[in-house]
Amino acid sequence: MKAQIYTQYGPPSVIRFAEIAKPTVGKSDVLIQVKAATVNRTDSGFRSAEYFVSRFFSGLFRPKQPVLGCEFAGIVSEIGSEVSKFKVGDRVFGFDDQGFGGHAEFKVIDENKGITTIPEGLDFETAAALSEGSHYALGNIRAANVQADQHVLVIGGTGAIGSAAIQLIKAIGAKVTAVCPGAHMNTVRNLGADRVVNFQTEDFTQTEERYDFIFDAVGKSRFSICKPLLKENGIYISTELGPGLENIFLAIKHKFTTGKKLLFPLPTFSQEDIKFLKNQYEQGLFKPLIDRVYDFDQLVEAYTYVETGQKIGNVILRVS
Repeated sequence: MKAQIYTQYGPPSVIRFAEIAKPTVGKSDVLIQVKAATVNRTDSGFRSAEYFVSRFFSGLFRPKQPVLGCEFAGIVSEIGSEVSKFKVGDRVFGFDDQGFGGHAEFKVIDENKGITTIPEGLDFETAAALSEGSHYALGNIRAANVQADQHVLVIGGTGAIGSAAIQLIKAIGAKVTAVCPGAHMNTVRNLGADRVVNFQTEDFTQTEERYDFIFDAVGKSRFSICKPLLKENGIYISTELGPGLENIFLAIKHKFTTGKKLLFPLPTFSQEDIKFLKNQYEQGLFKPLIDRVYDFDQLVEAYTYVETGQKIGNVILRVS
């Protein structure tokens, strides 16, 4: 099968087309003919190994798994002998940041992992974007225990994580203030944000408003800067490690303190989570924001664009 592979860490240019063996199907596995995938921060982070810690999962000196693509959508083409949840021909989507494999014509995944059927009538390209940014957002929203009567600040409201967070928080019933570039303020309003701050013309820290939860979905702020904006027992979470890995150390410290806290929850993902996200879509409460669609042979260009930091929502890779 055709695949876009990498055999060394580095910039987008390390990606190349190759002909590799189709994955073998175990007893509880499903083989998916991939129709669409995304190109996202998770893929970029593993490919570049910018954070050295990622190498403890992907391979210390070189990648163990040559095909990236943690988010995918396609058609089940083969099933293992013990598979009961899916059948050949099912349209499915999912997330797999352990096996990856979405940037290839075929991908294999255990039927009990992050995979479910595509909502009726939904195209593959939109389905492919239903789970990566949203599952990170969902995990952090749950860690902060967001409630309907609370006020949340989302920094980075146009990214895959931030745009999902706005919608998922609004589905709970909480109030959302979102920070984004001026050019995309209407887009963020349409996602449901109650107030939108243009960071290019306004300092979001200069406000009398106080928040129950500040969620930095792009990792551009710091706890010390946002702490004055938190309510007495407010929570701050960032998607990045922070300067000098400070978010990890502060999270450990705050386990033993009261009042305003920084949390650094480790991301997890289950089949129940992906079913929840599917349900949110079906109820009209969440729809992934999509920026651009690239063809399979344009993966290097897609990575390059993602890493400019200019994308809004999700970047799609049309595989087949």
